[in-house]
Amino acid sequence: MARIELDFHSDVLGHAASAVVILPQTATTQIGMAANREEKRLKTLWLLHGLSDDHTIWSRRTSVERYAANYGIAVVMPNGGRSWYTDMVHGEAYYTFMTEELPAVCRSFFLGMSDRREDNFIAGLSMGGYGALKIALRNPDRYAAVASFSGALDIAANSRIVTQPHYWSDIFGDLDKINGSDNDVYALAEKTDPAAAPNIYLSCGTEDWLIDDNRRMRDLLAARGIACTYSERPGIHNWEFWDVEIQEALRFFFAK
Repeated sequence: MARIELDFHSDVLGHAASAVVILPQTATTQIGMAANREEKRLKTLWLLHGLSDDHTIWSRRTSVERYAANYGIAVVMPNGGRSWYTDMVHGEAYYTFMTEELPAVCRSFFLGMSDRREDNFIAGLSMGGYGALKIALRNPDRYAAVASFSGALDIAANSRIVTQPHYWSDIFGDLDKINGSDNDVYALAEKTDPAAAPNIYLSCGTEDWLIDDNRRMRDLLAARGIACTYSERPGIHNWEFWDVEIQEALRFFFAK
């Protein structure tokens, strides 16, 4: 595998942007890890971080490079700041960056990355779990599957997590108008055509304060007839839980 620190200019954000990119590499002398790239057209996992982290965190806290090597896929881990992967009311357009600019930039640099729906997957933890679901449900024609780990899915309820003045309103505007909007993942699930929905994997620890958010999404998807693989087990909001879950999600996405 190759691990690349990608620093580039974003026209959408109006400033420098960063991502860690993992690419499969065919090698014959590497010891102890898979090293092959079987297909010219690369499948890609877009992997999102949580509120307190950045683009480096998945490769620092887990062995995602080693896990991805087993499947011969590319992994792109962008810096989403504290944006909730949203076109902010007062701030940068991170949703547009994630869904439009970042894929175009990566595919221009790494020519094997496929733009086909069946070759693209998205996942994230906590804030990134929310972002992954929002992006996939708003763009079901672009992603074959989505995974959310310990997703912070209820924006109004989770506004209690961060108390800095104007933080939430700078991102979302009037929180009273979140329900039913394109930033409400429950409303997006209500609107999603079950026949067109991406495959969905949800997980959360039973001792995580976000467990009710995730059970609510599980129940809503079931009521809508949208296929969802749901996993809950003992665990809290930490990397011991997410290190296991990224491995489970990769199996869900890519195991033949």
